[in-house]
Amino acid sequence: MAVAQGSALLHFSRNGAFGPDGAELLVLDRGEGAYVFDTNGNRYVDALSSLYCAQIGYSFGEEMGAVAAQQLQQLAFNTLWGTAHPPALELAERLAGLAPDPINKVFFTSGGSESVEAAWKLARQYHVFNGEPQRLKAIARKTAYHGVTLGALALTGVPAYKDVFGPPAIETRHVANTNPFRNPLQGEALAAHLLAEIEQVILEEGPDTIAVIVAEPVQNAGGCFVPPPGYWPGLRELADRYGILLHADEVITGFGRIGEWFAVERYGATPDLITVAKGLTSAYAPMGAVLVSDKVADPFYEEKRTLLHGITFGGHPLCAAIALKNLEIFEREGVIDNVNAHEAGLEARLQTLKDEFTVVGDVRGAGFFWALEFVKDEASTRLDADEREQLLRGYMPQAMLEARLIARVDDRGDAVMQIAPPLISDDQVLDEIVEKMRTVLRGAEDLILG
Repeated sequence: MAVAQGSALLHFSRNGAFGPDGAELLVLDRGEGAYVFDTNGNRYVDALSSLYCAQIGYSFGEEMGAVAAQQLQQLAFNTLWGTAHPPALELAERLAGLAPDPINKVFFTSGGSESVEAAWKLARQYHVFNGEPQRLKAIARKTAYHGVTLGALALTGVPAYKDVFGPPAIETRHVANTNPFRNPLQGEALAAHLLAEIEQVILEEGPDTIAVIVAEPVQNAGGCFVPPPGYWPGLRELADRYGILLHADEVITGFGRIGEWFAVERYGATPDLITVAKGLTSAYAPMGAVLVSDKVADPFYEEKRTLLHGITFGGHPLCAAIALKNLEIFEREGVIDNVNAHEAGLEARLQTLKDEFTVVGDVRGAGFFWALEFVKDEASTRLDADEREQLLRGYMPQAMLEARLIARVDDRGDAVMQIAPPLISDDQVLDEIVEKMRTVLRGAEDLILG
C-alpha cells in the first residue's frame, strides 16, 4: 500500500497525488556512498545528489557529527550582526582564498534563494553608494531558476512559478538562454547573437537603469545549458562597459559540480558576485553565501555606512564548522580531480543512450551535470503538452522508482531527464546509473513511439 505524507506539505509537489489510492511516496531512511535506502530497505543510486546537494555522498556522517558535537559544546550559536565567531571567520577566509581574484569578501546566508536575494540587495546598495540609485532593473535569462523568495523569483525566468504571486519585486528583462539544441547558430556565432540581444535590451531599458546581469554558468532549468565559447567574457565586457554588476549564480554549479571550485572559472570570466549554497556543506547542514568582489564590498567599509541586510542564521557556527570539514574532505579525497577524471567517460556513456534511443534527441552538460532531452522522432520534434504530461508525470516517476534510480525529469516546454551524480562516484557507480537509465528509457521509447 502506498504511503501518504501525513501532515507534511511536500515542496514543489502535487501533494494530493500520494496516499493509499495514489502514487507511492519514496521515504528515504539512510545513505551510504552514492546510494540511499528507503524505509523498506530498498537501495537506490542517487544520480541527482539529492537535488544537486550531496557532493561528497553519504559516508562522511561520522566526521561531520564529530565536528558538529564539538562546535555545539563550544558555542551553539551566535549571529554575525555586529559580532562574529571563529568558524565563520575561518570559513570566510577559506572561501575568499578559493574564489578568483578580486573576490575577497563573503556574506553568509542559510540557502540558495537567500543568497540570490542578498546578492541583489548588496548590488542595490553598491549602486546607491555610487550615486546611481536609479539602477533598479535586472537582466536574467528565460527558463532560468534563481529561487523562490520574491526577489529571487523575479529573476527566475519560469512564468508558471511566478504569475500566481503577482507583480515581480524586481523589474527584470529576460533574454534568451544558451540552449544550442535546434539552434542554427552554434559556438562563437551563437555567443555573439546572444550578447547582441543583451546589449539591445540594455540600450532599450537605458544603460544607467540596469543594476545586475545574473546567469548560471551552466543553466539548470531546461536541462544543463552550457555557454558557447566567448559568452561569459562577453557578459563581463558588457557589464564593464555599461557599469552593470555581473552575478554568477552558482548555487548548483559551485563546489566541483563542473570540475572547478566555481564553474565560471571554466568559462573565462570573473563576476562581481557569486552566489552559492548546496555544495558548500554537501548538504550536511543548510548554508549559503554571497562571494563579493572588492569593488562591490569596498563602499560598505566607508565611515558611517551600514550594510542594510542580515539573516539570523547566516553563518551559523554549526553550519560553518561543517562547511570547513566539507572543504577539507574535498581536498583530502581529491573530489574535484575525480570529476575531471570521469567527465569524458560519463559523457561517452550518455552518448550511447542517444545512439540507442530515437527518443533521446540531445545530450548536454558538463562535469557531473548532464541532461537528456526527449523528442518524438528522428527529426527531433518536440513532445506536446499532453505527451509531456504522460511521459514525465505519468510514466517516468514510477519507472525510476522500480529501477531504483533517483534522477530528475523536468518540463519547461521541452521534456528532459537530468542526472548530477555525487562527485565521489567512480566508474562502477556511473555504469550503474547509465544502465538504470537505459532500463527506464526502453519503456519511454515504447510509450512515445507506440
